[in-house]
Amino acid sequence: ITLFEQQQKSESRLKLKSMLPSSSSSSFLSSSGVVNERMLSMGYYWLAPSPIGYLYLEENKEGLCKLSFCDKPSDNLSISPMGKFTKLAVTQLEEYFAKKRTAFTVPLSLKGTAFQEDIWHALQKIPYGKIISYKELAEKAGHPKAYRATGNANNKNPIAIIIPCHRVCGADGSLTGYGGGLDKKQFLLDLEN
Repeated sequence: ITLFEQQQKSESRLKLKSMLPSSSSSSFLSSSGVVNERMLSMGYYWLAPSPIGYLYLEENKEGLCKLSFCDKPSDNLSISPMGKFTKLAVTQLEEYFAKKRTAFTVPLSLKGTAFQEDIWHALQKIPYGKIISYKELAEKAGHPKAYRATGNANNKNPIAIIIPCHRVCGADGSLTGYGGGLDKKQFLLDLEN
């Protein structure tokens, strides 16, 4: 049974408040925690199980706009219907975790500062299984003296795994901070090697 089929079986519609990642805005939620129609009209939201926990995915008209780690869903969680970008992302993530995919082709919708977007685009060029430092990433993004700011932009990456911020480590090769936790970063690096 695929991740998609597992999620389809458990899908029911319109309650999301308890599952939104802490960085997400709750301004689209009603006081009862029910997702209102304005939220649904802006895009699709999905939760997919993975070998490293649940992944929260979000899309808009242009592509996948969020992929983050989240806790186990509550019993009253419901997600909107799976959109085309979310469905493609889940399929590609299944292939990635099965070691059958080394690059992602799902369209992305990135919204950040020009500097952040430079960093996120440079992250996408790091080859599967390769690790680079923040300094190297800054150089690849065209900002050779901004390696500390590069770390901050890396931390703001809205699409984990697909934009492979886990492939960036300290200058000495040591694991450094990762939004999903160092255990997830280590798992992803081990998976790719």
